[in-house]
Amino acid sequence: MDRAAKSELIANLGEVFKTTKVVVVAHYSGLTVAQMQTLRKQMKQAGANVKVAKNRLAKIALEGREVASIAPLLKGPTLIAFSTDPVAAPKVAVDFAKANERFVIIGGAMGTTALDPNGVKALAALPSLDGLRAKIVGLIQAPATKIAQVINAPAAKVARVVQAYASKGEEGAAAA
Repeated sequence: MDRAAKSELIANLGEVFKTTKVVVVAHYSGLTVAQMQTLRKQMKQAGANVKVAKNRLAKIALEGREVASIAPLLKGPTLIAFSTDPVAAPKVAVDFAKANERFVIIGGAMGTTALDPNGVKALAALPSLDGLRAKIVGLIQAPATKIAQVINAPAAKVARVVQAYASKGEEGAAAA
């Protein structure tokens, strides 16, 4: 790899580290090409990406970035999974690690917070950003629906009372 290519790779990785919300670092030694393709495909479907880069170049790209806490993890055959959704990359990485014992999560970072493997697993256990949004909308809509029911209930009760008196009046008029 010549200097220009290295500079370009460092610039690309620097941009990735600048814009990403979460980074997961894992060892992938022993995975087949087909397994790596499966991992890349699953990450892409979840809105995340995977990069395999030289550790030395990745460490240079990390300088001055929020996720710089992952630098000590970059030893040996490592890959970097990242996403703007704080749950996407960890969720896919943890699921992939369960199915492939040679894929070992060694840590990560979410913003300036360093994560150990258990921290990555904890992030993966959270619902996705879209799932959280759906829950919030459901929580907001539920009280509004209940308020509408409470407001409409007295009117409905009054209408039933009026209807009952009207029915009584008709029965009384019919009997007389």
